[in-house]
Amino acid sequence: EEIKIKPISWAIAGLYCILIGIVYHSALKTMLRGWGHEDYSHCALIPFVMLYFIWEKRKTLSDMPSVPSYTGFVPFLLGTGLYWIGELGGEFYTQYLSIWLLVIGLFWLHNGWDKIKVMSFPFILMFFMFPFPNFISVRISFMLQLISSKIGVFMLQLYGMTAYREGNVIDIGYTQLQVVEACSGLRYIMPLMILSLILAYWFKAHMWKRVFLFASSIPLAIFMNSFRIAVTGILYGILGPKVAEAFFHGFSGWLIFLVAVPMLMGEMWMLKKLSFAKSKAQQNEKIEDEMKEEVTVSITPSSNRGFFQPVFLVSVIILISTFVFSQGVEFREKVPIKKPLDHFPLTVGEWSARTTEELEEKFLKVLKLSDYIMADYKNAAGKEVNFYVAYYESQRKGESIHSPETCLPGSGWDFQNEGTVTVAVTNNPFSVKINRAYMVKPGAQQVTYFWFSLRGRTVTHLWQVKLYNFWDALTRQRTDGALIRLVTPLYPSESLEDADRRLKDFMKKTLPVLEEFLPGKS
Repeated sequence: EEIKIKPISWAIAGLYCILIGIVYHSALKTMLRGWGHEDYSHCALIPFVMLYFIWEKRKTLSDMPSVPSYTGFVPFLLGTGLYWIGELGGEFYTQYLSIWLLVIGLFWLHNGWDKIKVMSFPFILMFFMFPFPNFISVRISFMLQLISSKIGVFMLQLYGMTAYREGNVIDIGYTQLQVVEACSGLRYIMPLMILSLILAYWFKAHMWKRVFLFASSIPLAIFMNSFRIAVTGILYGILGPKVAEAFFHGFSGWLIFLVAVPMLMGEMWMLKKLSFAKSKAQQNEKIEDEMKEEVTVSITPSSNRGFFQPVFLVSVIILISTFVFSQGVEFREKVPIKKPLDHFPLTVGEWSARTTEELEEKFLKVLKLSDYIMADYKNAAGKEVNFYVAYYESQRKGESIHSPETCLPGSGWDFQNEGTVTVAVTNNPFSVKINRAYMVKPGAQQVTYFWFSLRGRTVTHLWQVKLYNFWDALTRQRTDGALIRLVTPLYPSESLEDADRRLKDFMKKTLPVLEEFLPGKS
């Protein structure tokens, strides 16, 4: 039977798509750019998978009448709120979530709850279209590197090879294998999670079995990635580095899916054999079918007034107003630094630096900061502290403060003993709470202090930066701020307490001077 959709429905959907494209143009552009990253290349396929599942439900959707529901304004308005948090807070992922909620809200507004239930799986898939924020991706990737390295070493030792691990570097005697960000397994975990989600959707079984199938994809992907690392180490010793590297970066990626998919199918077969829940699952399916039939019979379609539907008019007005305010009102004034940071004194108390360092152009393009200083200061004993301040006149999407928690793990540093410390800066009761981390990588150990200075506030977390940026953009038209980072190496025969004392001493001497450069509350 041919299924017809009224031209007015196509026109309404098309207008919504145009408005969403206009309002979220920068977020959508960044999202498409993120799909080019190997960890998120699978995201480009999700819209096509969604279209398939929508097409599969076309008959059900066509047979069910559309019943506009004002309840859809709940996700719609929540999505609009997230848009402003992302817009003023300088965070793209918040806007991705805003798009997701907005689409769900619009569909709900025009079609009602029963059609939302039919469309629930495509909407769940849509959530996987969006790349994670960089600071989350790096943290997850680094955690996966360490887990994969540990299991990979265990597998090599089971095989009979001498292997030990230091951070994400595996020493197998005649060479070292470094499990870098690209080898973390994130690019295998996400596609396997989506694949297991689709299999769970098709799996006619009790809900707990479906959840178990989906959850099992994560340890399965980690295990397969560790196996891939172990096989690379074995091939390295047998066939040489060229063959091992070719296996590692080529066929081994496909091997994960060639092995993991049959394992998931086998898991489904075994779960199906657990017959104690089979009858209950069949009963649940029957009840669901009966409920659908009841809903179809009981609902009567409301009158369709096309472009004059209240839900359509209100939604369009909100979307247009959102765009006009975001483009027509300047919520952020550029607040210049009090004094250029290249005027920061190279001698502060007993601490002195010969010269300041310059960041490479490729880093400046990524950081997009307004001013900075980076210098190595030494005390009378010759012990060194690296001092880095990055100042931003106005933080926007893609042009905001970067956390060391994002950058340093990507450089191979393992953050250990992370936490916060409180440092008294002057003789008065003034003190600041800051982040502290002990960082390790092969051949080097460091202790770092870092924090964010935001318009008279000192904060320690990036999410606080985003929220304060949002609030201050609304109330003060300001989003200026700075990252301050101190790093000192752990010298031979030194303890962590020695490094802490050195950093605290440097901090007490330099912070009062730094206040002369950074804008305050007013």
